[in-house]
Amino acid sequence: MRIQVRCGCGEAACPEWAVVEVQGVLQPQPCFSGRIQGLHIGRLCSTSSTPSSKGAYTFTVGYHELAGTRVTLKKPLLVLRKKKNDGQARPAAPQVELEVIGVIRHKILFKDRPKALISKVPTKEKKVLPAAATPSAVPPAS
Repeated sequence: MRIQVRCGCGEAACPEWAVVEVQGVLQPQPCFSGRIQGLHIGRLCSTSSTPSSKGAYTFTVGYHELAGTRVTLKKPLLVLRKKKNDGQARPAAPQVELEVIGVIRHKILFKDRPKALISKVPTKEKKVLPAAATPSAVPPAS
């Protein structure tokens, strides 16, 4: 079977994508187990002034903050979308066609352990109720 790869955006115009690589496992809560597409995981911020420089990144997930750097991949990767061709217009056309929707040339690597943003869990203060007024402390009504 022949698979045809097509890029309609041109070589220089393909959108740049990046891979976010973390050490360990990101586990969603059990209520999201079947539907994680579009799930907000955390906040990714660049700490460098220009996007082209090899800057540092921070990734905040809940109460944890990860520090990472931008690394260039040895070989670029393609992001593809599979399109099925019915073959009615051109009978000799392939059944499957892959469309290039992006190019991945860099990854953002988070290789260190996360830093906790909350160092001490706040404790609840006990509320002290004012002493109940005793009948002898209440002045008589005149």
